[in-house]
Amino acid sequence: MLSAIKRFLIGRPLKSTELGHQKLNILKALAVLSSDALSSVAYGTEQILIVLATVGAIAYWYSVPIAVGVLFLLAALILSYRQIIFSYPHGGGAYVVSKENLGVNAGLIAGGSLLVDYILTVAVSVSAGTDAITSAFPSLHPHTVLIACILVVCITLLNLRGITESATILAYPVYLFVFALFVLSGAGIYKILTGSVPAVMHTNIGTPVAGISLFLLLRAFASGCSALTGVEAISNAIPNFKEPAPQNAAKTLILMGSLLALLFSGITFLAYYYGISPKPEETVVSQIAKTTFGRNFLYFFVQCTTALILVLAANTGFSAFPLLAFNLASDKYMPRMFTIRGDRLGYSNGIVSLGVASILLIITFHGRTEHLIPLYAVGVFIPFTLSQTGMILKWVRERSPGWIGKLTANLIGALITLTVLIIFFVTKFSQVWFVFIFLPVMVYIFHRVNQHYEAVGEQLRIQVDSPALPIAGNVIIVPVAGITKVVENSINYAKSLTDQIFAVYISFDREDEKRFVEKWEKWQPDVRLVTLHSRYRSILHPLSKFIDTVEHRASENNYRVTVLIPQFITKKSWHNILHNQSSLLIRTYLIFKKNVIISTLPYHFKK
Repeated sequence: MLSAIKRFLIGRPLKSTELGHQKLNILKALAVLSSDALSSVAYGTEQILIVLATVGAIAYWYSVPIAVGVLFLLAALILSYRQIIFSYPHGGGAYVVSKENLGVNAGLIAGGSLLVDYILTVAVSVSAGTDAITSAFPSLHPHTVLIACILVVCITLLNLRGITESATILAYPVYLFVFALFVLSGAGIYKILTGSVPAVMHTNIGTPVAGISLFLLLRAFASGCSALTGVEAISNAIPNFKEPAPQNAAKTLILMGSLLALLFSGITFLAYYYGISPKPEETVVSQIAKTTFGRNFLYFFVQCTTALILVLAANTGFSAFPLLAFNLASDKYMPRMFTIRGDRLGYSNGIVSLGVASILLIITFHGRTEHLIPLYAVGVFIPFTLSQTGMILKWVRERSPGWIGKLTANLIGALITLTVLIIFFVTKFSQVWFVFIFLPVMVYIFHRVNQHYEAVGEQLRIQVDSPALPIAGNVIIVPVAGITKVVENSINYAKSLTDQIFAVYISFDREDEKRFVEKWEKWQPDVRLVTLHSRYRSILHPLSKFIDTVEHRASENNYRVTVLIPQFITKKSWHNILHNQSSLLIRTYLIFKKNVIISTLPYHFKK
């Protein structure tokens, strides 16, 4: 039943040889890996206006020069990440660049930041998409958290079906969104040029604003930089591209940057010219569309495509998080389970972990986008800064042809991203202060995981110069609760392996013990029976003490002790609740004993 449900939701398993068919071309990669960056257009301008609104509507003209600064930073990042793509064609992005050029700890900080960032990508995207839905249908506003959680579950299932299948589905809403915003920008600019929009709706650029400060402008700029989240995703996911992967990834990056610049510019300009003010119950894009089209078909078309891409922008996280987790796990900094491909050839453990973490985050923050975005942006700009700095050191060290131009591009990128990061910490310290605690804790956990794997590897490694002593024999201990076919099956199996057998009976009553001994001597006189009296009706304590005694004596002669636990298997699973599962309790208790082998011998009931 469960297997049938799994096949219905996820699809049939794919052969390992079909992995090549799961690679992305440029158009599909743009839909999967750029949806996060493109969707940030829907809230990037709004974050700038929210900060400027603290001064008043007269300050909204500052959104235009702030947007120019954001676009300049975007250009620097696109050039920088294009170089990373060709320098590190196997993917890994900021984690690999930082680890190889700045050291392990810098790489782990970048990797940890990106892991958190991808969780926030899903939470922010879905929360923002839910905001777009509730803006169009206000009656759904009380159910924001529930809607967001359902959407995360749907996207998780979509990604478990495989990357090409999710890309095929994602391509339509992404390109519809791009089309819708181009139509919106074009229609808005046409209305402005034809004089349909009164110039009094906005303040002129350069108008003096009382109470404005450099601190507030820097804070607005930092908020606007949330529009740049997702730029790094392509460099992390190069292995997902069809060959030649680096060239296709670089083209996709340029396309994404160009579209992002055009859409962000159009929305910011229209928001300024229309004099749009941010509202808790309605997004800025919704207000622009309503002003341009009214509440007609085109308005709902813009809102629907915006909601779709905001929700599906989470797919960028689902594409990049599993690959980053794979890189960290391959370097022994995360559990090995993240290196395993699932039925559909995706890293399903990473996909499921991301979905669960995102739902927890949405519930914790009650689906409030504005509370998540500062953390989101910090998680992006830490790896931005580290990767650019790592590339600077790479060019200085290698001095390859044309290295000065490459160095200059990365140097500009590093200085700008470092400046933005400092602005974030200074202007939004109350919202992001625990990053200073959280990241060191993550790095510590990474190191502890690595130490564990190194210790395990050391213990598992075969030493040719010191071969292990051969096992001289085996002593089998069989806990018995009565004289039954289950016990008979276990005793016969033990006899086939060795003649060193102890049947152990735990008694709670002396008379019962005496009767059992008499029956045993008649039934199995050649198998030694050991009876242990338990005054407190405990099975585990006396059995464990006896096993320790036998193991101590057996180890002196290089014998191994095996505890063979008889267990019956009922025909129907619900029958288990009708029986005392003492065998499972014994196994769970004894499994951690050193130098003792725990084995279960099942006996299947037929009815």
